[in-house]
Amino acid sequence: MIDRPVPALLAAARDVFSVLHDAGVRACLIGALAVQRWGQPRATADVDVSALAPYGDEAGALDALLRRFAPRQPNAKAFAIEYRVLLIASDQGVPIDVALAAFPFELEALDRASAWEPMPGIVLPTCSAEDLIVYKLVAARPQDLVDIEGIIRRQGHRLDVEPIRRWGQQFVELKEDPILMKPFEEAFRRIVPEA
Repeated sequence: MIDRPVPALLAAARDVFSVLHDAGVRACLIGALAVQRWGQPRATADVDVSALAPYGDEAGALDALLRRFAPRQPNAKAFAIEYRVLLIASDQGVPIDVALAAFPFELEALDRASAWEPMPGIVLPTCSAEDLIVYKLVAARPQDLVDIEGIIRRQGHRLDVEPIRRWGQQFVELKEDPILMKPFEEAFRRIVPEA
């Protein structure tokens, strides 16, 4: 994967949100671009978005996006409905992953999203720092764990740990992964020891 300049990524994100807004679909930025807002900024190659698409009611979001953006695979709509992610690309070739939000956590993350203006004239709805940590705990790739530490380092006492622990515990049970919360708890104790 080739890292892309941040302005190209932000322009791609702006275009996705414009299409979703026009279609009446709530959405927010997640992934590495959201890390730019809440954590230690790092290079990335794609744009990750969560868009409201309840089970059985995905067509509005998918059709609007596929009218505007090129799919990155054949049968993109069927793949998105089955795997809950639409893989598209911007006109400049920026990969965009649109997660189809339907679970209670995803809906709450959309409710808590707030506007972020990373560049003049580009305003993007972005998940909260707390929700970004939960997304990263669930994914649990090595880079996600690094991102969690960066978010804790940058946000410190501003973090509201209650929703992180509440949703984290639900994912512990759902994924049957008793150590899912361990990276967060250990990093939080180490970085914000007096909390």
